[in-house]
Amino acid sequence: MNRNRLLLIGFVALMLGAFASFVAYRSLQAGTGANQAPGQDVVIASGDIPVGSRIEDKDLKVVRFPSADLPPNSFHVKSKILGRGAVLPISKGEFILPYKLAGENAGFGMPTLIPRGMRAVSVRVNDIVAVAGFVIPGTHVDVLLTGNPSGAGDQQTTTVLENVAVIAVGQKLERNSAGEPQTAPVITLLVSPDDAEKLTLASTEGHIQLALRNPLDTGQDTVPAVNSGTLYRNVSAPTQAAPVRAKGGVPRHVIVRQAPAAPSVYSIEVIRGDKKETQTF
Repeated sequence: MNRNRLLLIGFVALMLGAFASFVAYRSLQAGTGANQAPGQDVVIASGDIPVGSRIEDKDLKVVRFPSADLPPNSFHVKSKILGRGAVLPISKGEFILPYKLAGENAGFGMPTLIPRGMRAVSVRVNDIVAVAGFVIPGTHVDVLLTGNPSGAGDQQTTTVLENVAVIAVGQKLERNSAGEPQTAPVITLLVSPDDAEKLTLASTEGHIQLALRNPLDTGQDTVPAVNSGTLYRNVSAPTQAAPVRAKGGVPRHVIVRQAPAAPSVYSIEVIRGDKKETQTF
């Protein structure tokens, strides 16, 4: 009898303890929920996502954030992001936003980085042409051409394109995180269709040189062409004569060089006693 009574008392005590714990737990949950804003699922990057890469499931994770802290147009499910290309670098833990992604069904890689109405054109370079490797993705350059216009004997340098964006160096679509120079035999520039024709013709007509610009300097300067005669003093540039018709009616051009200027003459008057004479040099 005593044993059964003890068991009954223990069972009742256990039930009372469990009930008290449940009530305390519900009270704590209610207090915590009252102090927090309702949360919402959002997709963030689980690791660094480089430019041009195809976003896969391993690159994403879903976390819960207070709704008031979420940026506009953030994604809440992975399915709307998977398979799209990144057009801007995305860091680990960063929200995935539409402006950092290529359009749906647009693919990934370099084609997704080319805006509508623009073209990507590659030119062959070396360490000198690429400004010792400091021409890297995201920088802007001027394209200079040195050649012989119309078969003239005197070389000429002119600025073909100004403020052109560099989209890739070799096969790299983004700059080194440490800002170090990047060397590659080919650099890809982002140009309009008209400028694509100029750049292609310039690369076959003569020697191309890239001039690195300050990213804040976006002005367009009217720079006259330079030839050898402007680099040296007291050198007369050749004069282009009008075309002369040879036998058979075929025009030919004759290069007429300016005659050298007549030498200066100096006179000295020499007096010897009562004799006076003038000597010229």
